[in-house]
Amino acid sequence: MNILITGIHGFVGSNLVAALKQHHTIYGLDIVSPQKDGVTKTYGWNELHDIPPIDCMIHLAGKAHDTKKQANAQVYFDINTGLTQKIFDWFLTTNASKFIYFSSAKAAADQVDGEILTEDVIPKPKGPYGESKIAAEEYILSSQSQNKVQEKRIQGAGSREQGAWEQSSNKKVFILRPCMIHGPGNKGNLNLLYKLVQKGIPWPLGAFENKRSFTSIDNLTFVINQIIEKDIEPGIYNMADDTPISTNHLIEIIAASKGKKVRIWRINQKLISIAARIGDIFHLPLNSERLKKLTESYVVSNQKLKKALGIEKMPVSAEEGMKKTLESFRR
Repeated sequence: MNILITGIHGFVGSNLVAALKQHHTIYGLDIVSPQKDGVTKTYGWNELHDIPPIDCMIHLAGKAHDTKKQANAQVYFDINTGLTQKIFDWFLTTNASKFIYFSSAKAAADQVDGEILTEDVIPKPKGPYGESKIAAEEYILSSQSQNKVQEKRIQGAGSREQGAWEQSSNKKVFILRPCMIHGPGNKGNLNLLYKLVQKGIPWPLGAFENKRSFTSIDNLTFVINQIIEKDIEPGIYNMADDTPISTNHLIEIIAASKGKKVRIWRINQKLISIAARIGDIFHLPLNSERLKKLTESYVVSNQKLKKALGIEKMPVSAEEGMKKTLESFRR
């Protein structure tokens, strides 16, 4: 197939190119356009009219979640929502049959109510990152609804007009909501814990047995390849590894990768909470908000996705994928 990938020079884009280049012709769309092995050509956002016919579009380009909260809120909407609207409108004018949009689990919920996050949840994003992502999802879905109205309106029309609609309606849209993506070449939020273990600093929050879902880059590229090459039901899908990993176990995995002794302090939760409230008053590194983020669980279900793909489990286990990522930190 001819595949167009936006944001192709980022971490996910680079891995997709490596996974797809042997069997597909790949074009890029990005704000920079250096030569890249496996990419026929990268176009700028003002060169949409120059892009050759494509069969599938993967929209990765976006403003990443800024955990330091330094980015202007409008930037998220300009990029995550605005660019998505632009590229989806263009997709509808092409002969491409598949559109894969990378949203985020944060578009559904900043915090998981209950034990696990599924696609059935009513989206309640918190903050400009998640809000801009859900706005992009809503635009895509509303555009599809408008197309269905158009289909009813032109039923019985002349053969030329009807034929044009049949061509344009032969499109499948996939909205993926991955949780934190990791893999060789992308340290992300794992880097903080990695440095802590590397320096021999004890983890003081061991009394909190929280669990979080992750998405290994190998599982992600597997899913994308399946969507491209097979007849998968379109829709909204969570993207996650099969099992969540507790922070304590993650520290154990990091320690093992470094040949370090595991140092986890299980300080009484009430004492930690008191320390966090003191941090609120004196603006210390540990405050109530940070404590909540460090100790909350965020478990995401991938059952709908696996059912659509016809598989019982992802090809790479959560622990195996994490070990591969951590091994790359040593290079």
